[in-house]
Amino acid sequence: MPFSLRPFSIGPIQVASPVVLAALAGYSDLAYRHICRRLGCPYSTTEAMLDKQMLMDGRLRRRLVKQSATDHPVAAQIMGCKAETMAPAALVLEEMGFDVIDLNFACPVRKVVGRRRGGWMMDHPDEVIEIIDAVLAAVKTKPVTIKLRRAFHESDTEYAAFYKIARHAYDAGVAAICVHARSVTQKYTGHADWDFIKAARAAFPGRTLLGSGDIMTPADAIRMIQYTGVDGVTAARGAIGNPWFFRQVQDIAEGREPYRPTVPELREVLDEHFKMGCELYGPRRGPKIMRKFGIKYARMHPHPSKVRAAFINVKKASDWKAVIDEFFTEKNFADHGLHGLAADYTD
Repeated sequence: MPFSLRPFSIGPIQVASPVVLAALAGYSDLAYRHICRRLGCPYSTTEAMLDKQMLMDGRLRRRLVKQSATDHPVAAQIMGCKAETMAPAALVLEEMGFDVIDLNFACPVRKVVGRRRGGWMMDHPDEVIEIIDAVLAAVKTKPVTIKLRRAFHESDTEYAAFYKIARHAYDAGVAAICVHARSVTQKYTGHADWDFIKAARAAFPGRTLLGSGDIMTPADAIRMIQYTGVDGVTAARGAIGNPWFFRQVQDIAEGREPYRPTVPELREVLDEHFKMGCELYGPRRGPKIMRKFGIKYARMHPHPSKVRAAFINVKKASDWKAVIDEFFTEKNFADHGLHGLAADYTD
């Protein structure tokens, strides 16, 4: 049954469709953001960047903050644990021309939490509030958003820290909150608690709230919006290796069969993504970085295990080309069509 996908706003920023590309370390770089944009993604976020990185002009910072004319509106996401470094880092990103400044208090990765960043902050709400206030005071022209998890400990069923942070953030002027429906200690295991997102939506009517967690298919994105009432949904793991994800959401919402790229289109995207990846990371490092993307694209092949194994062995540009020439031909797909993701497109 057709479902209306409504645009939403982040302060003055208008986002044309409610399903957007999430920040995902190692994946939501400029190259993949560009591919997703071209194929229908309305809004994206950079990989999480450390506040201290933004205060030093090094090679890593130059890569992480690289933008393109087509990559707007885009949020720059930063992590840190001290107001005295988060605020000036946010100001640097504002001056670089990012449309939104996003503060990550949700990342559950062990080395991040161990260094008192990301999800660690969910166990220290007063420190989070201090950072939010400092960043809002520093950033004058761009909206500020935050990402939270429902709690730090899985055993926490009162969610006091979440509500304390969220209530203060909205009242202080944060333009939107994205909530991942797992606890920090849960990481990415088990199921995301969409009932919590639904409750958070009811608690903050009229505020921009985005949901995250278990958006593995385009249909999942629509289900979350319908079930929880959030303004938007961030797609992470489900959209990696399927940059048509956002177009397919629109197709399903409008009652059409979700779009399935032709083999020539798939090859074109693989070639374009590889070229941009090598431009971003350099000709020697680029092919090795692109292996992980190739592994994700392999899900679309009738023989994903063989293709994954082939991509794992890529070390240089000629290796990548050899994989494409061997596996991504009309003959390979003739009997089976697109595999894996094709089966996931619908309910």
